[in-house]
Amino acid sequence: MSDPVGAEVRARALALPVAEWWRAETVAPGVTKIVEPHLDPLLQANLWLVEGSERDMLIDSGMGVGRLAPFVDGLRDASRPLVHVLSHAHIDHMGGSWEFDTRLIHPAEAADLEKTDSGLATLFRDEIPQAMRDGFAAEGYRPLPDLLIDARPFEAFDPSAYRLTPAPATGLLGEGDRVELGSRGFTVIHLPGHSAGGIGLLDEADGTLFSGDAIYDGPLLPIGVMSDYLVTLERLARLSVSVVHGGHDASFGQERMREICADYLGRWG
Repeated sequence: MSDPVGAEVRARALALPVAEWWRAETVAPGVTKIVEPHLDPLLQANLWLVEGSERDMLIDSGMGVGRLAPFVDGLRDASRPLVHVLSHAHIDHMGGSWEFDTRLIHPAEAADLEKTDSGLATLFRDEIPQAMRDGFAAEGYRPLPDLLIDARPFEAFDPSAYRLTPAPATGLLGEGDRVELGSRGFTVIHLPGHSAGGIGLLDEADGTLFSGDAIYDGPLLPIGVMSDYLVTLERLARLSVSVVHGGHDASFGQERMREICADYLGRWG
């Protein structure tokens, strides 16, 4: 069987420089944004570390290319327990989840955490199904480069050997459930449409919303059921928030959230 990637591209991947894989930025007291800067922007998700008085919460886990848990522990008081919550089970948000003992997700996507394969579980463009690439282009993403990374996390890392590691859920979160951290807590909001089990986490006390991929300030992808996504956008447009920390791109406020909702309801509705 022919290699869709080719020996020359795989050789270039092995020759990539080694670089610090993670980057962190404090965006609010007790809230840290973590990204993988050497991934293509399509796969470069936002991870969120939220610190509490009794326990900390990590939302999402990236692609699983570089080791995440030691980096996260270096940002916080690692003597506190850590609860890992997944906004949904797409590869760019759950690839590193196997590193954590507690993994909470909506029941509609719990089985996805046990998978060993995904259409995006690759670091090479030509291993992504063409139909999926066409869908990204249709929603406004630029053409993908043949390599989806521009560095490696350590010298022995072989991009061709990248695989998804199963990480079965240890607990489930549904609409109205609470994630308590001691000094603050979050209510789970079910936001299907991008995926069946997408969730947001809302701190009603200060209006902070972690929205996963239900909404962010970039090209949205209706990978799930369109009718569900329209209901989710209508719900978000009515929600009272102070700041939205999305699964990709920069954070934004309530006015911008309503603009995005109106834009996509107009496009898709």
